[in-house]
Amino acid sequence: MITWGHDALRLEISDARLVYLGPPGGELYQAALPLVEVTATGHGRHWSTHRLVDTTIGARMRYRRHHATADVLTVELHDPQTGLAAEVIYRSPEGLPVLRSEVILRNEGEETLLLESVTSLTVGGLTADVDSADVLWADNDWLAEYRWQRRPLRVTSPQLNGRVRYGNGKCCFTLAGQGVWSSCGNLPMGGLADRETGRTWLWQIEHNGGGWRWECGEREGAAYVALSGPSDAHHGWRHPLAPGEVFRSVPVALAVGDHDGAFAALTRYRRAIRRPHPDHQWLPVIFNDYMNCLMGDPTTEKLLPLIDAAAEAGTEYFVIDAGWYADADEDWWGSVGAWEPSASRFPGDRGIHEVLDRIRLRGMAPGLWLEPEVIGVRSPLAKSLPDEAFFRRDGVRVTENLRHHLDLRHPAARGHLDRVVDRLVSEWGIGYLKLDHNIDPGSGTSSHDGEAPAAGLLGHNRAQLDWLDGILDRHPHLVLENCASGGMRSDNALLSRLQLQSTSDQQNLQLYAPIAASAPTAVPPEQGAVWAYPQPGDSPDEVAFTMAGALLGRIHLSGLITELGPEARDLVHEAVTVYKGLRADLPQAVPAWPLGLPAWDDPWIVLAMHAPTATYLTLWRRGGEETLCLPYPNRAELLYPAGGKAAIREGRQLTVTLPTAPSAALLRLR
Repeated sequence: MITWGHDALRLEISDARLVYLGPPGGELYQAALPLVEVTATGHGRHWSTHRLVDTTIGARMRYRRHHATADVLTVELHDPQTGLAAEVIYRSPEGLPVLRSEVILRNEGEETLLLESVTSLTVGGLTADVDSADVLWADNDWLAEYRWQRRPLRVTSPQLNGRVRYGNGKCCFTLAGQGVWSSCGNLPMGGLADRETGRTWLWQIEHNGGGWRWECGEREGAAYVALSGPSDAHHGWRHPLAPGEVFRSVPVALAVGDHDGAFAALTRYRRAIRRPHPDHQWLPVIFNDYMNCLMGDPTTEKLLPLIDAAAEAGTEYFVIDAGWYADADEDWWGSVGAWEPSASRFPGDRGIHEVLDRIRLRGMAPGLWLEPEVIGVRSPLAKSLPDEAFFRRDGVRVTENLRHHLDLRHPAARGHLDRVVDRLVSEWGIGYLKLDHNIDPGSGTSSHDGEAPAAGLLGHNRAQLDWLDGILDRHPHLVLENCASGGMRSDNALLSRLQLQSTSDQQNLQLYAPIAASAPTAVPPEQGAVWAYPQPGDSPDEVAFTMAGALLGRIHLSGLITELGPEARDLVHEAVTVYKGLRADLPQAVPAWPLGLPAWDDPWIVLAMHAPTATYLTLWRRGGEETLCLPYPNRAELLYPAGGKAAIREGRQLTVTLPTAPSAALLRLR
């Protein structure tokens, strides 16, 4: 028996199986699974199913030794038949009920093994009663991100046994990512909740590509979860492991607590493992000229008044979004890659530097939009870079929507991007780069001989993380935003490096409310970029609605603020001032949802942020009754909008009235 952990989390292992994971003092699991499950060609599963569990290699793995420190537990296993050795590595930040897990496989045998799946974490026996368990997942689509769903596990894994017992069965609920967008379709997250006890298990797969998979189902009368990177069944992933070679799985994490407590634990865990950066504490206000504003059509003439208006509002970064590199009459989509400024958009001797100088003169740091991983088919770089620098399959360069995709494992691809970034930062004085990604070239790349495309994609994904680390090593104060058509790359692998996460491209202020409220499930509030884009025709309530949505995250101010009337302009300036008064609390705050995670059409949406000294509440009303009661007996203060119509009544419950819809308010509870 191996016992390891701390005051918030205890882990127990017996006979190469995880028999307990939770707070100290709990009962051991009765349906434990092997620590690692592995399939390889010729070594499949005990049952005819594509589940990740019940593998023959996993069942044969035997304990060899273990090493434990306060921070890391490593358990070494060995399969005597194939000679495959495994190091299962567990980490848990002190005081957090979160377990991080990854697996290193080493072929100590005499023959090459063709790996087809490897779990990074398997945990069985999670509930005493499957009938009381719910499975949680998040649908994540363009313009409709972070939509959490909850269904009884019995709906996804129905009871199959009557008088005749059929063993472990084959039903389970499975989600898998595809392509290069890690969160396209679904977040690489999930959960299991016990309705009777309230105990919740939340997990995330820390992978910056679509090659991930998790499954949750029933085994031996209890619920289990298995988490992995790419697999053969879902992604066509195969990895030849020759004698002496090593393969490392994708890291994953599992949090334990009640519903909001598990999300709070994941939030604190994400902060504990990410790369340090001053932006995480400062939280500067950002103006970006894209959303409901210039929409990819920047010019000197259009930008100069926006820069002045943004400075007057209190903005600290000004970001020029897409279009700065292309002439106004050019169809630039298929010609990108060189990242040089357009002379027609920025005329005169100084060109774009006239605009950048104006940004600095008004006390802001300049930023630019960049889509680094793509080269347009009409770009000169499509010919000057070698074929090996691009995604290829069966020797043919991949083309998707007039673009090729760089393979960052190749030195020519990485060298090109390093030169671009170093020029923009060191020579132009750029302090912020919005890194976007707007194509999905499919299964991956087979650029190397005998390589499965999904294996090539995994290699590129890991090279991308290394490239990002290199940028920040050279430019430690550069701020990098993670964007992929909005929130199509919301994953903790990228967020452990990059400072901000774009949450959506949604342009409808009312539809943005559930996105902004649910984004903290996947992104710490100090990293969640939320658009606030007031328009000249908006009512004061609508201006306050869009501004309030960003006040518990990161303000991405946009919209045609130069054309706002005095009342609307005052509401924008007031929101930025309020934000600067509370933003010091956000890096220590954790989210909660007094009404539960919002549904897409909910008339009322409420997001709470619990900081050490106060609780903040953003309330959006899109319809329904004008009064809402919340289980907070605290003293409440209306922070924004100060001159709005919100009415607050304190007592055993907090009663808030918003007489118009749409409208929103930000409260502080003491």
